[in-house]
Amino acid sequence: MTQPTQFLNTHVVPALTAVSENTYMSAIRAGMVSVVPLTIIGGLFTVLSYLPITGWDKLIAPYLQLLQVPVTATFGLLGIFVCFAIGYDLGKQLKQEAIVSASMATVIFLMISLKLEDLTFSMDSLGSKGLFTAILIALISVRVQKFFTDKKFVIKLPANVPPVVYESFLSLSPLFFLVVVFWVIRFVLGVDIDHLVQTAFKPLVFALNTLPGILVYAFLVTLLWSVGINGDNAMDAIVAPIFLQYLAENVAARGLGQPLPYVTAYGFFTTFVNVGGTGATIALALIMWNSKEPGFRKISRLSLPTQIFQINEPIFFGFPIVLNPIFMIPYILNALILTAGSYLLMHWDIIQKPFVNVPWTTPPIIGHYLVSGGDWKAALWGGISIVIAMLVYYPFAKAGERQRLKAEAAQPEHQ
Repeated sequence: MTQPTQFLNTHVVPALTAVSENTYMSAIRAGMVSVVPLTIIGGLFTVLSYLPITGWDKLIAPYLQLLQVPVTATFGLLGIFVCFAIGYDLGKQLKQEAIVSASMATVIFLMISLKLEDLTFSMDSLGSKGLFTAILIALISVRVQKFFTDKKFVIKLPANVPPVVYESFLSLSPLFFLVVVFWVIRFVLGVDIDHLVQTAFKPLVFALNTLPGILVYAFLVTLLWSVGINGDNAMDAIVAPIFLQYLAENVAARGLGQPLPYVTAYGFFTTFVNVGGTGATIALALIMWNSKEPGFRKISRLSLPTQIFQINEPIFFGFPIVLNPIFMIPYILNALILTAGSYLLMHWDIIQKPFVNVPWTTPPIIGHYLVSGGDWKAALWGGISIVIAMLVYYPFAKAGERQRLKAEAAQPEHQ
């Protein structure tokens, strides 16, 4: 084992694995994943409202407001759904009554979303702009609930009381504490919690829609994968709220007939960068389909059907790519090239920015077409992306093939 590899295994991998498997990060990931179906439904209605067909806008005009109802009910209330989902998952992980945890967190989030002037809800706070606040409130609320439970600062009823009543009284004291604390902060002291949280995350929100920022993200994701950690999952807890916020803003802009403001909205990375899996490994499977090395050939043929649906673990661990410098280099390089290429094409308005969320398992080219709302140039770029990835992988793949064949040829001499 080389010194760099040994260093990664000894010092880097354990630390990154601990972060990836952290209870709170896991709950955030689960919460973000749970709202994906909502964004898909909202996206479908957005597409239906603005199909790229001549004369469709006039035909659909009388029904446009009606079609926007599901969009508002999904994208417009994302903060509530995320808060509830994270509260539920974290409560379950911390061995609390999960539905109670979720309800407590949602109550606090809704309370601080009331406007001081007229005590009506701030719709911006309930939607995608309030995602970071929703996450923070969910984590704090469940953590307080756990503290009260552990310290036995709870009201316990006799054991013969129905479980639902018993659990509701257990939550009474932590809920009262949370309501009082956040009521004082928000309404007595007049602190705009949502504004403070958004301000704190503003640099990160800004950076991820820039070319340098998204390139750094692409590098980190593929680097993590290269050392055996699911880079998408590890980073998702941090970036998913931002990409989802971008997507919601793009949907809103589309509804107003305005230019889409964000390039790296949800769907940019999963569709335009992860072509056939993270690192565009579908290209590697295509190159090695007829490899002279039997192992590479078999793995490529077995993995290609799964990679059509963006699942690349068979080839990733079968070749392997993990901790293998020959394949790690083009793996990371492809992500950077496709990130830069896709970003610039969208930035120059050559292809449409993402505004439709589709399942991440949608095959390449089809996914490109759907995510961009039916832009044929995006679909064409999807095909070109695979060709580019093949060109990048080719010399490294052939070097790996020669190395494997040489080792196999030499093996009998050492037996």
